[in-house]
Amino acid sequence: MNGSPSVFCIILSWNGKALTIDCIRSVLKSDYPNYTIIVVDNASADGSAQAIQSTFRDEIGSGKIILIENPSNKGFAAGNNTGIGVAIQKQADFIFLMNNDTLADKQLISFLISAMDSRQEIGITGPKIYYFEPADQIWFAGGEIFLHKAISRHTGIRSRDTGQHDTPKICDYITGCAMMIRKSVFEKIGMLDTTYPLYSEDADFCMRAKKAGFLCFYEPRGKMWHKISAGTGGQLKWKKIRLRLYSSMIFYKKYAKWYHWSTIPFFQIIELLRVLLLIGTGRIKNN
Repeated sequence: MNGSPSVFCIILSWNGKALTIDCIRSVLKSDYPNYTIIVVDNASADGSAQAIQSTFRDEIGSGKIILIENPSNKGFAAGNNTGIGVAIQKQADFIFLMNNDTLADKQLISFLISAMDSRQEIGITGPKIYYFEPADQIWFAGGEIFLHKAISRHTGIRSRDTGQHDTPKICDYITGCAMMIRKSVFEKIGMLDTTYPLYSEDADFCMRAKKAGFLCFYEPRGKMWHKISAGTGGQLKWKKIRLRLYSSMIFYKKYAKWYHWSTIPFFQIIELLRVLLLIGTGRIKNN
């Protein structure tokens, strides 16, 4: 469309009817001229698929939105892979993975595509992501991985945005919450690894992409707001903690070298104390 690369936005939905509808509405306000939304519903029991069909009947009819209803909950990786497969079949140039509990700025897609057009070796790009509330508090400004510590973290997390993370940069990984991916990355390394039950799929995908010669890039002009952990019931719910720990073990077992394991136990104790301090001071809340 007007020479613009085609972008397929994949929104994975599971029992988050209102969240998904709000997310779709935010994408439909995009100023980018050539995008399609693929909603993959993972067998929601709250009527999500029916609500999406009713709310966006015209957009589905015109092909602007494609609704896929999985017969069972395939999880994050396999659910997204379903949408990725459809996007590739439809000759997508770029595929944008989005959490359904996010709201996109109208210029988000345009800025991410602009960044990727500037350097062909950039395979994956992500925006600056804020907490939904307060709306100027940063959740993600690039991702860092420390193999010798078995820790990955979001740059700038929980800090107030004063422009300190406004410089575009190469980073270790982009969060799967908002990950713009060049089609050639999938052609070279395949899709998301379904070994992970939830979490770390994004870091794993970025590690594989970097080994294949691609760059991961943070583009702060693109902006998004995240209603944190709405799908797993809050930041400190046991389900989330358990899944994070399990997926993290898979990731570091795969990528950490033998010599990293001499320092990992020490840093993991420090990390545990840090998290307990955040909980004790109320900086991380069960909400």
